[in-house]
This record gives sequence, C-alpha cells and structure tokens, in this order.
Amino acid sequence: MMNPLLSQEQIALWHELTGAARNIVITAHRGPDGDAIGSTTALASWLQRHTKADVRIVVPNIFPDFLKWMPGAADILVYEHHEDEVRPVVEQADLIIMCDHGELRRMWTLGDVVREHPTPRIMLDHHLDPEHDIAQLVISHPELSSTCEVLMRVLLESGEKNGSEPVFTTSEATSIYAGMMTDTGAFTYASNRPEIFELISILLRCGIDKDRIYRNIFFTYSPNRLKFQGYMLYAKLDIWKKAHVAIMTLTNAERRRFGILNGDTEGLVNMPLQVLGMKLSIFLREDTEHPCIRVSLRSVDDFPANEMAAAFFGGGGHKNAAGGEIWGTMDEAVEIAKKAVQKYMPLLKDNG
Repeated sequence: MMNPLLSQEQIALWHELTGAARNIVITAHRGPDGDAIGSTTALASWLQRHTKADVRIVVPNIFPDFLKWMPGAADILVYEHHEDEVRPVVEQADLIIMCDHGELRRMWTLGDVVREHPTPRIMLDHHLDPEHDIAQLVISHPELSSTCEVLMRVLLESGEKNGSEPVFTTSEATSIYAGMMTDTGAFTYASNRPEIFELISILLRCGIDKDRIYRNIFFTYSPNRLKFQGYMLYAKLDIWKKAHVAIMTLTNAERRRFGILNGDTEGLVNMPLQVLGMKLSIFLREDTEHPCIRVSLRSVDDFPANEMAAAFFGGGGHKNAAGGEIWGTMDEAVEIAKKAVQKYMPLLKDNG
C-alpha cells in the first residue's frame, strides 16, 4: 500500500478550489513535453467530468508533433502568436492549475499574464524548489517520477474523501501513462519505486494499451528524421573521453537541410549514453524562434545534471534529466559547456 501523498487539509482545499470554480485554466511550461501534455489533458478531462467548470488548457508555445495524438491535445490553446485570442481566456479564469512547472517564469510571457491575474492557483509539480507563494495549494513532490504520477495520486486520494476511488476513463489513463513513461525514458530512470508499478497496474485496469502508447510516441519517425539522426551521430557527436562526456550541436541551417519537424530532436540527447562509460550527454541546439541556444543534459547514476543546468545554463530539472538556455551564439554555448565540464570534472572522471 502507498503512503498518503496529501494531508487532509490539502484534500479539503483541493475540493474547495475545484468545486467553486466555473472557469478553470490549466497551464504547462514552455516547450511542453509528454509529462506536461499528459498531465494537462488528463486533468482537463477529469475536471470536466467531476466539476461544473468550463476547463481550458493553455500552453506557452507549440508542442511536439509526436504528442498530438494524445486524447484532448487537439483542444489545447497555444499562447505564442495567438496572444490576443488566448489572453482573455486566461483572464476570465477563476482558478488556474499549473501543471509540471513550479515557477511562473517557465511559461515566459504567459507567466506574466498569469502573475497579473488575481485568481486562486493550484500547483501540481515534481521539480525542485517550487515558488510556494504563487499558489494557494502547492502539491510538489520531486521524489516522484513525473507530474502525471503526482496528478494520479492527487485524484486517487481526493476521490477517497468522497467515499469511492475515482475511475479514470481510458483516455485519462492513457494521458497519465504517456506522461509517466516519457518522463522516465520509458521507465529506464527515476522509476525504481514499487509504487510506480502499482499505479501502472491501475492504469492497465482502466483499459490502456501501453504498447500502442509506446509506438505512438517512439515509432513515428519520418525518413528525414532517421537520416538526420544518422547525420548527428556520425558528423556531430563529439566524445570527450577523459571526462566521459558526449556533446552534440544543432544549427537551424541543419534543421532546414533535413526538413526537421517540431519534436524530431526529441530523445537524441539520450543516445550518446549508450556508449560504454558515458556519464553525461550535452545537446546544444539553436532555438527556432528566439536568439538563444537551448540546452539539454542527460546523465547516469549520481551525476547531478540539474545542478550543472542551474549553475551554468540558467535552468534546472532532475538529477539525470535537466536543461536550460544560453542567450548567445553556438560558439559561446560550447565554451560554457566546456567550463561546466571542467568544473564538474572530479565527478565525471570518477566512473566507478
């Protein structure tokens, strides 16, 4: 049996806030990933069935094409480039639920709109160091695998207060499983706790097809993407052997050369970790819409990718999966990466 995640006070406040709301907006972080889209779509569906509120999902910018199959994804509103249409939706909300981000700045300009709108907020997250003063109810558990796991536990425990365990629809369970799966690399990291598999068994009983979910996310390559991956691994992969570090860079010119679609770079940062002895993989790529370099870090075992992301790239994340950004050129980003590796060399060289 799982230990309770919520206090009775948190359960009561959850019911109070969601029960009183009539216009709920659910938000996610910039660059929404599987956990962000999974948690928002599952929660939107659940709230529509259990409350009297009109529920909308608003994300800061576009999300990867390989997530668009997810139930409810077609109804998501994108703020960037649609500000005049979407801002009124946020400003009409009498409850905002922030999923998969513990800081308003992670929503960029959408975060400013949320900050200026005086309405109650709930935070559901699993990242380190959330801003507690930006929400009336903060449910943040970095020890859990994903925000989808946090959400599932919240819905299960808040349902028990009403005398019955909530039954997820197959669509809701599909979104939750997809989020848990993508945020753990298909359960290859951050997923050693037995409770995760207890929750998966519940989702399976709700009728999900976990094999199809996996294929929908990972078996969607175009011929261009396969050629692009081959190019990146052959021409752009640089191994720093003494540091047990791999680094790759991607320019927008290279994106255009291979006809890369939104989301086609997903998962590429994980591939160098297949090399024996690799401790850290760094992926630097030019942002398609802003003059900055996006940074993705993946590590194994106890190397703190989140600490490196915070110290050198203005970001954060989890121990083995983190990211950030550099407002500058690719050459400058590579130099910063070199300094970061040098700083952490004692941990990287210890490959035992």
